[in-house]
Formats: sequence, C-alpha cells, structure tokens
Amino acid sequence: MIKSMTGFGRGENLQEGKEFTVEVKTVNHRYSDISIRMPRQIGFLEDRVRQLVAKAISRGKADVYISYSNHSDDAKQVTLDEALAKTYISAVESLRDKYSLKDDISVSLISRYPDVLQVEQTKEDEDLLWSLMKVAVEKALDALVEMRQIEGEGLKKVLLERADCIADLVEGIAKRAPDVPKEYKLKLEARIKDLLDQQVIDESRLGMEVAIFADKCSIDEELVRMKSHIKQLREALDLEEPVGRKLDFLVQEMNREINTIGSKANDLSITKEVVEVKSEIEKIREQIQNIE
Repeated sequence: MIKSMTGFGRGENLQEGKEFTVEVKTVNHRYSDISIRMPRQIGFLEDRVRQLVAKAISRGKADVYISYSNHSDDAKQVTLDEALAKTYISAVESLRDKYSLKDDISVSLISRYPDVLQVEQTKEDEDLLWSLMKVAVEKALDALVEMRQIEGEGLKKVLLERADCIADLVEGIAKRAPDVPKEYKLKLEARIKDLLDQQVIDESRLGMEVAIFADKCSIDEELVRMKSHIKQLREALDLEEPVGRKLDFLVQEMNREINTIGSKANDLSITKEVVEVKSEIEKIREQIQNIE
C-alpha cells in the first residue's frame, strides 16, 4: 500500500497525573527529516521519540510537537536553604542588637526572604515518563499513518489512470510505427520521379535507402522498454514497502525512452502522440513527489 508523505496525527495520554499531548505533521521531502520540539525537562527522551518516529516514517519531513504537564501531588517540592536562612537570622539579630530594636524575628519573617524557600520540580522517573509518553506518540503516529494511507490510495488511483493513458498512447505509437518506412518509400519514389523525370527506378537502390531509413527510425526497442516500465510502475503501486524513489526512477526512464522515440520516429503523427505521453509522464512525476 503506497503512502502519501503528507499527513497529520494527534495523540494524548493522561495517567497518574501526568499528561502528554503529541502532534505529528509531515510533508513531502526528498529524504527523512525529523524535527522534535518538546519541554527541556523531558528532553532526555528525545532520542527515543526520534527512533519511534523513524520506524513509522521512512521518508518525508516530520515535525513533532510534544507538550507535558505534571498534575500529580508530588510534582513539586519545597526545599530550605538552611545556610542562607542562618545568614539572614544572624544579620537580623545583629541589626536588633546594634540599634536596640524590638525582637520580632519569626519563622514567617525569615521564610519571606529571597531564596530561603525554593519550589522545585520533583525528579521524574525516566522509565515511567517514557512509558506514558510512548502511548501518546504511538497514538499520533497511528493517526498519521492512517491519513497517509488514505491519501496514498487516492494517489494510486490517479497514477493507475495515468499509466493506462500512457499505455494506450504507446500502443497507438506501436501500431503506427510500421507504416512510417512504407510511407517513406512511397514519398521517396514520387520524389525521384519528379526530380529525374523517370518512370523506371532502381528498386535495389530504393530498397537500400528505405532499409537505412527504417533502421534509423526503428523504435521497437524503445517501445519494448516503455511497456516494461509501465508494467513495473503498476506492480510497484501494489508493493507494501515505500516505493517513492523507485517510482521516481521509473518516471525518469520512461521520459528517457519517449524522448528517444520522439527523436527517432520522424513522423508527425507519432510526434503528436509523444507530446501527449510526455504530458502524462509529467503529471505522474508531479504526483509521485508526495509518495513515501
């Protein structure tokens, strides 16, 4: 099943007071490019996320956004800087004694001084965090892959229609090709008669000229390869593995063969068909730019 490189997926997980939200957005790209944005406090899990995304997406630019909130009772803790508190108390007592002030030193007073009490994030359990985040990431990736597969099926249908159109045009060229040397012979005979005003023509010489022309304009090999490429393109669309690069290569080869046919055919009707084939190939090329 072919997949589009364009898609979006979202996943959430809220357990044990810890909430993860993951969004993954992908667009077409020549290679695999994964960008991850997540809070610094859980940055140590980035490599694990990257590996998980890389398994699901073999090609395309992926932007991963992860948000995290800890609503659990033990999310934060208050710490006391005893050394700093002692320094504040000593300074206040010195001030009291020096100026004979009323002694109103209290816990509430000292606790209000800067940095005596500090609120800090509780150290997180890395394995627990990963197990919870992984659920959200996998949900987002599943939704993303499903969307890419649906769009991929649409692309497959369009590509098969284009392939059928090219096959019909190539078949028309193949039917026309044998008539080109025959018509050339008739035109050559008429031209010789007009130029030399002769009714009797050297058939052996004429046959040689026609044979040389037929050899130069022969497109049999190109037609065989062209049909083979069309067949391979259809088969590739049924593969389960990523086929974007393979399709890109086939389109290049198809374009090469049809250009050769156009330059060798030496026939107006075939040239018109060649132009139509090139137009269809270009449409395929544009479509496969978004296939994984």
